[in-house]
Amino acid sequence: MIYVTQPNMPPLEEFTAYLEQIWESKWLTNQGPFHQELEEKLCTYLGVDHISLFSNGTLALLTALQALHIGGEVITTPFSFVATTHALWWNNIKPVFVDIDPKTFNLDPDRIEAAITPQTSAILPVHVYGNPCANDRIQQIADTYGLKVIYDAAHAFGIKQNDVSVLRQGDLSVLSFHSTKVFTTIEGGAIVSPDLKTKVRIDYLKNFGFADEVTVVAPGINAKLNEIQSAYGLLQLKHVDENIRLRSVVDRTYREQLTGIPGLHVMDIPLNVDHNYGYFPITIDEAAYGRSRDQVYDLLKEQGIYTRRYFYPLISEFPVYRGLPSATPANLPVAHRAAQSVLCLPIYPALTIEDVGRICRLLKRS
Repeated sequence: MIYVTQPNMPPLEEFTAYLEQIWESKWLTNQGPFHQELEEKLCTYLGVDHISLFSNGTLALLTALQALHIGGEVITTPFSFVATTHALWWNNIKPVFVDIDPKTFNLDPDRIEAAITPQTSAILPVHVYGNPCANDRIQQIADTYGLKVIYDAAHAFGIKQNDVSVLRQGDLSVLSFHSTKVFTTIEGGAIVSPDLKTKVRIDYLKNFGFADEVTVVAPGINAKLNEIQSAYGLLQLKHVDENIRLRSVVDRTYREQLTGIPGLHVMDIPLNVDHNYGYFPITIDEAAYGRSRDQVYDLLKEQGIYTRRYFYPLISEFPVYRGLPSATPANLPVAHRAAQSVLCLPIYPALTIEDVGRICRLLKRS
């Protein structure tokens, strides 16, 4: 079986050594030494000043919205994992969907301004597949209208644009460290803050609002990353560059073998972007290719190759959101086309070039 992704597993003996240290210290959670070490090393690796670790990316999104006191309406994309919009809903914020760019599948900045109302408080874009959003345009709009910008950077670990981390964009950036990601703490996430004051507030919020043993300064939640997951993250960090290199080989092989197939399009990576190769999306034009995206999905699955229609359905099509005025298909034509045509092929460090070749041969024959 070939799956769309597999977790990056560090050597067992290395992980065992960390577990033995945790066992000896008896410090399992609550900002232990591995937690603190991971925050410091991630700041260095990612090129950011302040980072707060979380037990998962969804709680990080929820907390980011709380930390900036976001309310009313937030402009966001329908083309994302559903947690992006769920975080708004759980904060009693109305999501306002805007269509996506046909080349990047990111939030289309040309559509944002028309969606702004007196109730709009923020913009929540997503770096889809790790491809950076049009930050300059988005920030210009946000500055004009006095809006906050929170980036869902779940796919953007380690990505740089013009040699600068994309995580430095906007007011906050939120990462996911789920097991399917390029960098993982099994489950986990983080918020990148621009200054220490904001980080301190976020750290209060993720720990019940405690400022010290007897002082609660905010209605916080329990979203802390424990020591075992922090240790796993420290091990991942040792191997992440090699894992990204191996992913890049898979990416390059796909591009070499899938070029020139009528109706099959491989998404470009911008020339000024240092990528992490977390996903390999293609789009299928049924008329030119001869099969629909779903037919290709089924064909590969029959051969033991599990791809992913990522993202399908659109968030705006789920029952809880499709009644929103901004969720109408007429408002989101590009996103609907993308959701019906995109297919993410398997990509992970352990995927062999032979298996990549087999996948490509099936795509050529179909």
